[in-house]
Amino acid sequence: MEHRKLTVVTGHYGSGKTNFSVNLALDIADAGNKCTVIDLDIVNPYFRTADFGDMFKSRGIELFAPVYANTNLDIPSLNIPLESILADGGYVVIDVGGDDEGAKALGRYAPVITAFADKQMLCVINKYRYLTKEPAEAVKVMREIEFSCGLAHTGLVNNSSLGAETTAGTVRASLDFADEVSKLTGLPIAATCAVAGTMPEEAPEPYIVKRYVHNLWE
Repeated sequence: MEHRKLTVVTGHYGSGKTNFSVNLALDIADAGNKCTVIDLDIVNPYFRTADFGDMFKSRGIELFAPVYANTNLDIPSLNIPLESILADGGYVVIDVGGDDEGAKALGRYAPVITAFADKQMLCVINKYRYLTKEPAEAVKVMREIEFSCGLAHTGLVNNSSLGAETTAGTVRASLDFADEVSKLTGLPIAATCAVAGTMPEEAPEPYIVKRYVHNLWE
């Protein structure tokens, strides 16, 4: 998994983008690098990087999140000094809310992100999620996100899984799906995510992750 100074992570609801963002931030920090996580997920109250504040703090990761994150207030306030954060150096991971609605929050930072050179914007795809089971559906969601935020993706993250029931066969069955999304968009597969013991040998850009985000019923 290639690390850039700025990584923006988007995806469909339930695609696993927050779990990917958490793993990425921890890997960056564990390599001895300064890392900041920006939680722009103002849509989904259940799976947000803001929920990992204590763990981030223990690993030296700074977290910026909406002022009203983890409360019952309906309208969170975004006052995140992205330009200053990038100027301070280190690595930055932005976890964006699901789909086009969540991407609207990212749009206000589009000029700053566009001007920053060392960046990547990754779309997390999951063959087993509702509305993205077919490659064309995943591409549609990705294009809607781009339209809403005014930014273009640079790579794909295949995070196809069935939660705790995921096997190597589960991941293997998603490889053709991810390859087709790559062909339709012209974007490379930046990572294939899987927990230890379930990564197929033929998976492109294998990235072993831990499951920090669990389904509500688990």
